[in-house]
Amino acid sequence: MQWQAIRERLDLYERLMRLDKPIGILLLLWPTLWALWLSAAGRPDWAVVLVFVLGTVLMRSAGCVINDYADRDFDKHVERTKERPLTAGRVSTREALMLFAFLCLLAFGLVLLLGKPLVIWLSVPAVFLAASYPFTKRFFAIPQAYLGIAFGFGIPMAYAAHLDAVPGEAWWLLLANIFWAIAYDTEYAMVDRNDDLKIGIKTSAITFGRFDVAAVMLCYLSTLAILGGLGWHWQLGWPYFASLFVAAVIMGVHFTWIRGRERMACFKAFLHNNWVGAVIFGGIVIDFLLSGRSTG
Repeated sequence: MQWQAIRERLDLYERLMRLDKPIGILLLLWPTLWALWLSAAGRPDWAVVLVFVLGTVLMRSAGCVINDYADRDFDKHVERTKERPLTAGRVSTREALMLFAFLCLLAFGLVLLLGKPLVIWLSVPAVFLAASYPFTKRFFAIPQAYLGIAFGFGIPMAYAAHLDAVPGEAWWLLLANIFWAIAYDTEYAMVDRNDDLKIGIKTSAITFGRFDVAAVMLCYLSTLAILGGLGWHWQLGWPYFASLFVAAVIMGVHFTWIRGRERMACFKAFLHNNWVGAVIFGGIVIDFLLSGRSTG
């Protein structure tokens, strides 16, 4: 009986961390992997890769916990979120905060294993960004931009892990991720727009209004433009630019899904962004494998 109770509790924690919905992990992981491969010229330290993959899972889980803690009163009024464990009262706020702290400590422990002072210092703003993002929805017109910084902060950390420095290209790559995050999370926000308007949460879907679809496509275009410019700077080859072309086609498909602003079609487009990140990563990996070139 006791083991059954423990298992049920762990199941609630798993749902609170959204481990049953890995899309957030993937959207956080892809740009981190881009940076790991680019910063290492296609030959990343596999121990570093393992640390960053595990750290991505832990920090995304922590981000979900603190997001539900911040939104626990708002989520009661949203159809899609009202049954989340914290909102429904199945997990206490104290438990949520303890779980958040535990996950952050585990992630910090992984960072310490790397033994890189700059990475350790960068982990401080990374935790702050993850913890503060949910609260930006109270006052920031486009919190999705803040999310892009939080979701992309693994980029400068990846460069620091391999190079003990964060060159300018890392910040450009982070900017590309910010535009991508605004695009896909606006699609996500379009799903809940009516509920968010009622409860007073700010989102890019509300801020962009009738220009929401155009804004998504402009952000997609900005992402591709920055990534294309970086590829030209590094003199990457056809596999990389082919991946950007395929990503552009996928983004074009998203336009056909979101232009009608139907909730499930917008949610489908959001989920499908996993393929955008995966295709670009595939282009980076294949380019280095075929050419052996270096970004240095």
